[in-house]
Order: sequence, then C-alpha cells, then structure tokens
Amino acid sequence: MRYDSQFPIGSRTLSLTAPTYFIADIAANHDGDLDRARQLIRLAKEAGADAAKFQHFLAKDIVSDVGFNTLGSQKSHQASWKKSVFEIYDQYHCRREWTDVLIEECAKVGIDFMTSPYDFEAIDTFADLVPAIKIGSGDITWLQAVERIAKKGKPVLLACGASTMDEIERAVETILQHNRQIVLMQCNTNYTAHTSIFAHVNLNVLRSFAIRWPGMILGLSDHTHGHATVLGAIALGARVIEKHFTDDNARIGPDHHFAMNPTTWKEMVLRSRELEMALGSGHKSIEENEKDTVVIQRRALRFRSDLVAGQCLTEEHLEALRPCPPDGLPPYRLTEVVGRTLARNVQQGVHLTWQDLI
Repeated sequence: MRYDSQFPIGSRTLSLTAPTYFIADIAANHDGDLDRARQLIRLAKEAGADAAKFQHFLAKDIVSDVGFNTLGSQKSHQASWKKSVFEIYDQYHCRREWTDVLIEECAKVGIDFMTSPYDFEAIDTFADLVPAIKIGSGDITWLQAVERIAKKGKPVLLACGASTMDEIERAVETILQHNRQIVLMQCNTNYTAHTSIFAHVNLNVLRSFAIRWPGMILGLSDHTHGHATVLGAIALGARVIEKHFTDDNARIGPDHHFAMNPTTWKEMVLRSRELEMALGSGHKSIEENEKDTVVIQRRALRFRSDLVAGQCLTEEHLEALRPCPPDGLPPYRLTEVVGRTLARNVQQGVHLTWQDLI
C-alpha cells in the first residue's frame, strides 16, 4: 500500500485497532482571549481529549470582504452573524503571538497541541510545532496548500465535508505523492446544529472510504449534538474524532452553539470507550465470561429412567435437558448414541457420557 495503517501522533499510535483519538477543536471559542484559550485547553484535557486544536487564519488571507458583501443570501450559518464575515474572522482568529503560551499550556497538562493552518505562512510556521496537521474541508480543492502540508512530513488529517469522491481522490492522491501518513475524515459542514443534520452526516461514506483505501486510518469531523454520530463512526471503523469544544454553549460566538462542553465531551469519551470494548476482535468464540453459561444454558442428553448395563439405547430412553456438564453429550449427538449398549447401570436424570457406552 502507498499509505500507512499505523503511525504515531504525539504519544499515541493510530491504527485500526487502537483506541479512538479525540481532538477538541477549540477553534474560535477562545473568543479572542488568551486566558480563555488556556482554560479551554485544561478543560479539554480533563474531559478526556487527546489534542487541543486551534485554527490559524488571518481574515485577509482566508476570506474576501468584497466577495461576501456581494454574495447575497448564500451564506449558510453565517447569515445570522451580526457582523460581516470578514469582521468575524478578524475578531475570532487565534493570535500567532499566543503560540508559545498555548504550546506550553498543552505540554503542562499533557495534551497534544494541534492546529489547522489556513495560509502558507501558518503552514510553514506550525509544521514543526504540531504532531499532525489538519486540513479543513473548505481547502480540499486548494491543492497548492494540500501539497505544501503533505511535504512537511507530518501526519495529515484531511476533512472531506461538502466534497465529491472525485475531489477527495484528487486531494488524497496529492498527499500520497509526498506523505504516507493520512487520516481521511468524513464530515458534514452544516453548522446549524439542527437535528435535521443527522439525515446528511452519511456515516456509511466511511464504508466507501474503507473499500476505496483499505487499511487507511479513518475519522469523523462532526458538528452534531449528542453522541450518535460519534458512536456510529467508531463502529464503522473511525479512529479519529474531532468535535468543537467550549465551556459554555450559551456564549456569543460563531462556534459555541454547536460545540461540545466539558460534561458532554466526557460523556462522549466514556460511551466511546464502552463501545470500543464492546466491538471486540471480530473472532467468534466462547468468551471467558460465558464459560459457566455454556454449562447452565446448554442441554445434555439425560436418561428418562433407571437403566441397567447391557441395555440397548433408543431415543425414548433419552431427553435433552439443562445443564450440560463438560463431559455431557449435546443433543446433536443423539444419532451417534442410539443403538449403542450401556456399559453400566445408570439412574434417571443423570447425563449420558461416552464412558457409559460400550
């Protein structure tokens, strides 16, 4: 294969059988306040996140003020913003002079520092400071940036929201020309947090990814409330989960309303760890905690009445009743014992064993 099915991110190793890696996307939820950013890092760690991720962009390098002012009504969730798109991006961007402080805070609490860089300067600045680089869905067709990121030699997390399979294949191929370590993340880029989003999350795309790129690490970048999509994605093979993170969903800001909070995040991780245990190896066998059940729930061939040695067994002499001790004969052995001769006297209700037969 041209890609790796196992590779490290920070102190964790990603693989198809490894525990899920959780990324708390703080994004704009620092609200332009460094102390809030540090607090959210600590809260994310306490809630069970493996990484605290930011988004580094400059308004002038990510959006066109003229373009959005002339776009009309086609602004999706941004239509409800009280300021222009350019002003919101400028207000909520993560200040690059915070970098050392944020990295220090992450190291202090033991969580990976990560970011999505949205311009060439950010890509070059942060490549050596993060264990992996996340590409947001909106940049999947900006192949110049995709290639620049791939060349940095860090694992690449590619979100695939609002994209076609052809566009995904083009971006994946661009990455694989330079980098074997890729996480392909299904995503729906509607940020309204309305329950109708569930009809569009399309988790079964993960099956399609697994068929198209067998063994590739898969993930989910999600914006729904609750845990249904996360648990479903993990069951379908996702091993990286990214969700937005805040301390208060009622705060004013572009990302707070659809983010997870410390309580819901902790619950999500707990439920996910339970699911991972429940998924098991896929090899069907009698589990260790079922061994007693095999005895008490299965039926054994038992004698309907007392019989003497030399008796030729018929079906009428036997019945199938619980329990079935280890030396008991299961009912499917009936045809093998009918017509055999008893080697010793037996009592009613006792289970038949091979030692009872000549």
